[in-house]
Amino acid sequence: MSAPDPTTVLAALWRVAGHSADALDAVDLSGHEPVLPSSFANGIAAQTTIAAVAMAAGELWRLRTGRSQRIGVDMRDAAIEFRSERYMCVDGQPVGETWDKIAGLYRCGDGRFVRLHTNLPHHRTGMLALLGCDYERSAVQSALDGWRAEALETAAAEAGLVATASRSFAEWDEHPQGRAVAGLPLFNIDRIGDAPPQPLGPGDRPLSGIRVLDLTRVIAGPVCGRTLAAHGADVLLVTAAHLPSMGHLVVDTGRGKLSTQIDLREPGGREALAGLLRDADVVVQGYRPGAIASHGFGPQEAARIRPGILYVSLCAYGHEGPWSGRRGFDSLVQNANGLNVAEAEAAGSDQPKPLPAQTLDHATGYLMAFAAMTALARRVREGGSWHVRSSLAQTGHWFRSLGRIDGLACPDPGLDDVRDRLDEGPSGFGTLTSVRHAAAMSETPPRWERPSVPLGTHPPVWPD
Repeated sequence: MSAPDPTTVLAALWRVAGHSADALDAVDLSGHEPVLPSSFANGIAAQTTIAAVAMAAGELWRLRTGRSQRIGVDMRDAAIEFRSERYMCVDGQPVGETWDKIAGLYRCGDGRFVRLHTNLPHHRTGMLALLGCDYERSAVQSALDGWRAEALETAAAEAGLVATASRSFAEWDEHPQGRAVAGLPLFNIDRIGDAPPQPLGPGDRPLSGIRVLDLTRVIAGPVCGRTLAAHGADVLLVTAAHLPSMGHLVVDTGRGKLSTQIDLREPGGREALAGLLRDADVVVQGYRPGAIASHGFGPQEAARIRPGILYVSLCAYGHEGPWSGRRGFDSLVQNANGLNVAEAEAAGSDQPKPLPAQTLDHATGYLMAFAAMTALARRVREGGSWHVRSSLAQTGHWFRSLGRIDGLACPDPGLDDVRDRLDEGPSGFGTLTSVRHAAAMSETPPRWERPSVPLGTHPPVWPD
């Protein structure tokens, strides 16, 4: 139960992406575990992934200007940012986490636990139809009394719904998807096409002039886009009026972004997205596997439309294995891969215990941004189109490898405990109180120049 050294963890992340170790000398990591109530190193995961992004931004700044800069990340600050959605307020009123009333943990008829995710309306409606019950927790529990946990998990996946059975580490390690994930790297950065090198032009921030199409929802993908915006990119969030969303997450992760709506079911919508893509540098997409590709905007197609594109793909369980096509969310992945059972065992609980943050979501979002910036540096040096692939399950495998800490007795920081990390300003929803970025950079401090706005606020065009 001893925490790993954050500097060692960060150095390993930096090496995984192929960077030179020299840049590590300019990084200061402060603080120590525990910072959140957990037997896992949530603080180290937050600190090192946010620091890796800042280092990649620093490398782009060096490529742009020839100048280096110092970087600092405090562990407590990073852990608070990993729970940014919990601390957000609009017009002085906390929004916090919002869960559907039937989402969560249930014991099935075989004595095993299952976790349901019903926050999106179509998932909720589908689950109620599958179970044949009313929209009440008691009715859901009564229905699940007649199910085995793994049978429910399979039936839900076959119906395009989202639920997972609770497993131990040993059970996940023996599961075909657990074995597939164990064989994957933390993320992939693969060259998928030819294009000439594209140097960075003049600009006062690491990502000045970089245009990002953000085709994501919920937390991990939107955090990636929000992070790229914090370092100066023009990020255009693309959604559609018919797609469901989680409103409080739109507010929190929309900082720094423009927002437009395009219906890819319509020819005009596909033409509009193709037009945006031709002038983009990065595409980040996190819809279910194959969904965006079915409209003609998979990585290979994007590289043909826009040679030199950096295409970032997010999925739940990895691009290999029998679950590679399954939908999923952080809460379900940490339930399936053993983290919740292990946390419960450490706490002496008889039912699975979730992590104190959506750690897989947030860590994956920062790792996506880190990999995207790494690919951008490669485009500067050697050209090419690049495909980044990341998943919550791959991040979960890495997170588990950080080991365990003695942190369950750590106080759980509430809103009043984090006031020193909050900023306040106008937004499209009212006065927004939100967590500031944890990374400090001596020349280009991260910041969001655009406020959060309602979905579809802007036309589908790039700013001048």
